[in-house]
Amino acid sequence: MELSNTVYGLRYALDTFFFLMSGLLVMWMAAGFAMLEAGLVRSKNTSEILTKNICLYAIACTIYLLVGYSIMYIDNLKGGLLPSFDFLIGIQGKSATHSLESDFFFQAVFVATAMSVVSGAVAERMKLWAFLVFCIVFTAVIYPIEGYWTWGGGYLSELGFSDFAGSGIVHMAGGVAAFAGVLLLGPRKGKYGNNGQIHPIPGSNLPLATLGTFILWFGWFGFNGGSQLMLSNFENSTAVGQIFVNTNAAACAGALVALCVCKVMWGKVDLTMILNGALAGLVVITADPLSPSPVTALAIGSLSGVLVVMSIICLDKLKIDDPVGAISVHGICGLFGLLVVPFSNEDATIGVQLLGAMIIFSWVFGMSLVIWGILKSTIGIRISEEEELKGMDFHDCGVDAYPEFVSAK
Repeated sequence: MELSNTVYGLRYALDTFFFLMSGLLVMWMAAGFAMLEAGLVRSKNTSEILTKNICLYAIACTIYLLVGYSIMYIDNLKGGLLPSFDFLIGIQGKSATHSLESDFFFQAVFVATAMSVVSGAVAERMKLWAFLVFCIVFTAVIYPIEGYWTWGGGYLSELGFSDFAGSGIVHMAGGVAAFAGVLLLGPRKGKYGNNGQIHPIPGSNLPLATLGTFILWFGWFGFNGGSQLMLSNFENSTAVGQIFVNTNAAACAGALVALCVCKVMWGKVDLTMILNGALAGLVVITADPLSPSPVTALAIGSLSGVLVVMSIICLDKLKIDDPVGAISVHGICGLFGLLVVPFSNEDATIGVQLLGAMIIFSWVFGMSLVIWGILKSTIGIRISEEEELKGMDFHDCGVDAYPEFVSAK
């Protein structure tokens, strides 16, 4: 009995440590989103986008602690359409092989990741305070309910819907919420001409954007690897190794194929497309990073590299302005990730995967559209033309990110 307790204690400690370290890697992705977005917006909006990123992280973790986690996981009505909304009963109450506080931390940084997707798509023209109010609603209600349907034991889980680490629950949900906001927000001034011309608006710092992509890539090993939930036995530790290999393979293939697509289409390479190609590979493999072989993971990543470039081009032609490509990378590729799961996982079916994707899309899009609409009709969601011309740093923050390059006012 003493030996058994010792083994249990060691496994408990190891799995808790694994959870915490995975959560820290995912938390570091917040820095990746901040650097990526700061590099892809104009210098006059850099401080504001950084403010959004650090504030959304703080809001997401706080609201998820107070409300979201209870909705998503602490529930007595398993299998239902709606959770019990039994708020504030605490993290205790479930048996586990690891610290439940570590479980909470790991889940909290996931909701922050979903919200980070939104900030890049609405960059350079959305009011700071409207964005932060939406952040509260998204992390308190929208995300936890759709997450409950699968990860919390709700009805999508009972139907057999599969989303291992969140291609749909996290990434597609963030992309869909962003899409709803962009539709009501409209494009940046000067982005599109009266006759359908598309005027590129280059980012201010591509080295920073590249650094952000590498940080996201690094953090994704915690995102996908940690979703195995255990490390303390032969089967699970082997699975985590497989997940790491497949995650890396898909990202590499996505970047390389995006590189080749750019060369074929334009005769030159576009760094921003390559960065998004790597991220697209990561998003797609997130739906199931364990079942595919490494070669299959390369194939999945390759397809995502083509898809993301074509999606960014199509959205631009439709005059849907997304400064960082978040809707394509996370929304479109998140959907694609869900739909390719059955090709390597025999427990998943294309019908259930499509149904689950449609339900998540409908819930997140419908609720987001309502919240964005209420904000638009009350406090407003778009800054004025003058504010957009001068930059959001000047009006919202009062602090320039690059003061040496800004003329005296």
